[in-house]
Amino acid sequence: MRVLIVADMEGVAGVALPEQVTRGTPEYAEARHLLTAEVNAAVAGALDGGATEVLVKDAHGAGLNLVLADLDPRARCIMGPSLPERFPALNDSYAGLFLLGYHAMAGTAGAVCDHTMSSQSWSRYVLCGREVGEVGIDAALAGARGVPVLLVTGDDKVCREAEALLPGVLTLAVKEGLSRHSAISLAPAAARVRMREAARAALTRTVQPYVPAPPYRVDLTYVLSSFADARPCDGRTSMRLDGRTLRYEGHDLAEVIQRTLR
Repeated sequence: MRVLIVADMEGVAGVALPEQVTRGTPEYAEARHLLTAEVNAAVAGALDGGATEVLVKDAHGAGLNLVLADLDPRARCIMGPSLPERFPALNDSYAGLFLLGYHAMAGTAGAVCDHTMSSQSWSRYVLCGREVGEVGIDAALAGARGVPVLLVTGDDKVCREAEALLPGVLTLAVKEGLSRHSAISLAPAAARVRMREAARAALTRTVQPYVPAPPYRVDLTYVLSSFADARPCDGRTSMRLDGRTLRYEGHDLAEVIQRTLR
């Protein structure tokens, strides 16, 4: 049984401040260790639950945040931006995804570090008529390959977002969001204990892959019109709806989503 753990950083226990997720600061250096320890707990839990192979994708920023020297040696790791596909190794041989350390979509009240892919440029992402954040984007990319999301971890707001979108998914809130950069967090050591148990329990869940009904369409609204200006449109599979919103369409769900990420 194969499992893919996709690890972001903003939803890790003990992380709430912008400098903790920004490369080059002392706070970021510490947060890397917090992230790696949570990933290791999830790896251990997955193996406890019967996984025979665990692959970890570092999905924060440029994909070089884990302290690789400390990564559980039983796991393998995807590093870097993984272009042209977000999940280049994923196929239907995987039992499921764990979305670890995730955050709520842009504009979520009381959520820690809320955004959707880019705090600087993206404002709203509507997939097949429903606004989603990174949980929805990644669940749909996996769902297009027949793979369900089994576990989502982060603050309480992203957990509620995941539960509303993915019936049956297991969630683990390691902190309660108070505002964009404040939270009541579990002690990291306590979060790791719960993470290991949640990862084990997630493999007992029956969750259907998330595949929105066609037509496959994304309406992506940018923060500024200049970001939309920089994106070419062919008038058929991509078009401009207004000053800040572009529409992407196609017959392949994963391909449509992937075009918005390039």
